[in-house]
Amino acid sequence: MATGLATPLTPHGGRRPTEGAPVVFELGGVNVSYGTHRAVRDVSMDIHEREITALIGPSGCGKSTVLRCLNRMNDLVPGASVSGKVAYRGADLYGADVDSIEVRRRIGMVFQKPNPFPKSIYDNVAYGLRFGPDRLSRSDLDDRVEAALTSAALWDEVKDKLNSSGHALSGGQQQRLCIARAVAVRPDVVLMDEPCSALDPIATAKIEDLMQKLADEFTLVIVTHNMQQAARVSDRTAFFTADTDSEGVRHGRLVEYDATEKIFNRPADQRTEDYISGRFG
Repeated sequence: MATGLATPLTPHGGRRPTEGAPVVFELGGVNVSYGTHRAVRDVSMDIHEREITALIGPSGCGKSTVLRCLNRMNDLVPGASVSGKVAYRGADLYGADVDSIEVRRRIGMVFQKPNPFPKSIYDNVAYGLRFGPDRLSRSDLDDRVEAALTSAALWDEVKDKLNSSGHALSGGQQQRLCIARAVAVRPDVVLMDEPCSALDPIATAKIEDLMQKLADEFTLVIVTHNMQQAARVSDRTAFFTADTDSEGVRHGRLVEYDATEKIFNRPADQRTEDYISGRFG
């Protein structure tokens, strides 16, 4: 199916889904409710290792809710419940014997608005390392902080002011500091919920470049309202929408999930084409 776009969105040229890449997350028939309201219904998809998976769709379609299922952040929301299969590397992520704190160490998260701690740049990055299972010497801690800031493409900009407040950085630098803080503990997965929505175009471009570099080492899952961003950076894209039932209640649903190039240029579902071409959303 053609998208009907006069100028189709062309996905990036550098990354493609890897044939046979291991599955990191397996979602099967996932439902998420907040109290009596079912926010997400019957989501099934596999997320693959060292790829960037983008979740797109209009506001209220459940994409951030699904993202938060992947590191049990919904546990922190009163009245929230998750049913269905959410497996992480074959293990039940919601099993009774699973420590949610350990889940969040392995599956880090970067939020929409940069949220550095009211601490120095150094202490922001070192925070998770100091409270982790490893007892690091000061020299090892210094090395890990430098490595994380380097991974976040921030080291050269802050190496001479590590004792300055993280809040003194620009918005884009603060977001990269938050990414450094997330990767410092060497997670397996990094989740990003609208990581560029509060940033200017130059800072956004730096974060997008950073995402592609990080995917050489980590599995990334991003939520974005920016379709061009999804087309530029992701390997696979999931399109969500919200259906309204007979009582007028909206439920988020996964419509289509495939290689990004196919989603943007040859979608299988008319709803996907309508959203990408701007007919709704």
